[in-house]
Amino acid sequence: MLRKVVLLAIPGTAPFEFGVICEVFGIDRSEMGGPSFEFHIATADPGPVRTSLGYDMVIPTGLDVAADADLVAVSAHTTDHVDPRFLEVIRAAHARGAWVLSVCSGAFVLAEAGILAGRRATTHWMHADRLAARYPDTRVDPNVLFVEDGTVITSAGTAAGIDAALHLVRRELGASVANVVARRMVVPPHRDGSQAQYIAAPLPESPSDSLAAVTEWMLDHLADDLTVDQLARRALMSSRTFARRFRADLGTTPAAWLNRQRMLRAQQLLEESDVDLEAIARTTGFGTAAVMRHHFVRVLQTTPTAYRRTFGARAAG
Repeated sequence: MLRKVVLLAIPGTAPFEFGVICEVFGIDRSEMGGPSFEFHIATADPGPVRTSLGYDMVIPTGLDVAADADLVAVSAHTTDHVDPRFLEVIRAAHARGAWVLSVCSGAFVLAEAGILAGRRATTHWMHADRLAARYPDTRVDPNVLFVEDGTVITSAGTAAGIDAALHLVRRELGASVANVVARRMVVPPHRDGSQAQYIAAPLPESPSDSLAAVTEWMLDHLADDLTVDQLARRALMSSRTFARRFRADLGTTPAAWLNRQRMLRAQQLLEESDVDLEAIARTTGFGTAAVMRHHFVRVLQTTPTAYRRTFGARAAG
């Protein structure tokens, strides 16, 4: 269970990415049915810590507080040399099976600590080549929002840190809890990690030029057998143009996007209802419980029954 979170305040830390971790994990949202984490900010030498924008944050807490953290987080930073004491905290957290999360260039700190060796990881697309060159034993993917590999999560730049953090909340506490946090932050409750970091597409010229109406209709018809041809007709496009526009606007294929929405809806029903698995599978478009189970095992490494046992019980509690 994710309870104690420690954010490392490394000199040169970037305020926005630092604030992302504070916003997701540092606010008590229990009155709304959300989480309340034991949240700490820690640094190697308690006192003033210079940020990347040239002002200081005063951090009174030392690194000892991270000894039993369930999550150690590292935000983006501009410092080439990282105090070895931070690296030891990261290594120790990883060794005991705790989560380790980086945002943007924070991946360099994780790589320097040695925990990205042999792993797939990401960072801001502007830094990806440098990360890959400096740490050739890390498989750097510059084309995704975030990567989860074992208990290590790395994210791309800026807002992708929100996606990665909410992904971890969802992974540990369930979709309904993550949705509470997202609603308070006024951000989308889920963007899939495989979505492209950078989408080279112009802004829509008018509301009718976007795919919003089609995706909204898709969400209302998850149980239907939706094809690209059918969706293209609703968008008044050819199938080829629709598929190309969908990937350009949303960073993934219509089928992958639809499958992820079905997963999220199934997770919600498993958490919040006692509807049987076959009915959930039909409602969400998987057809049968066996097919739904296949997708749960592939994506979440668990079965629908085990997911309900874990997150349904927590929701009821």
